[in-house]
Amino acid sequence: MKPSPEDKAASMSAGRFRAYLMFVVLLIAGWVLWSGMFKPLLLGLGAFSCALVAVIAVRMGYFDSNTFALRFNSRLFGFWAWLLKEIVTSSIEVARVVLARELQLSTKVVDIDASRLSRVDQAILGNSITLTPGTLTLSVEDGHLRVHALTIEGVEALREGEMLRRVAAIHED
Repeated sequence: MKPSPEDKAASMSAGRFRAYLMFVVLLIAGWVLWSGMFKPLLLGLGAFSCALVAVIAVRMGYFDSNTFALRFNSRLFGFWAWLLKEIVTSSIEVARVVLARELQLSTKVVDIDASRLSRVDQAILGNSITLTPGTLTLSVEDGHLRVHALTIEGVEALREGEMLRRVAAIHED
């Protein structure tokens, strides 16, 4: 039996509501964790700012499309764990390079083709590259990321495409 248009609309609005609720919960959790303040006035201001951001997100149509849907799955958490390991490893490598007696920088700008990724996944890739010390995403245009790397090892890691593959795997069906 085929679902009726009313059933589809109800299902979509339930999905939007779940996404909205998850968004609000993440806003509140982020605010509480980062502020660390539990005074009534500050809690009230935090609640007000979270509510304001949520209202603005709804008015912008943030939840009208699945493009920006919050999609949490085990692959996303696995990617975050892998990214954390890469951030620590890169931090140690950059510290080693910077603290060496002779500065051994071999900076280079490289282009990465991420056109097969969705726009959201391109943003995740660009932000992940920037979070990793020693690399910085300079621009994202037409699915191509321009990235600055401090060392040749950073360039090689980008060209190997491990981060690109892992970002692409987050939302594979």
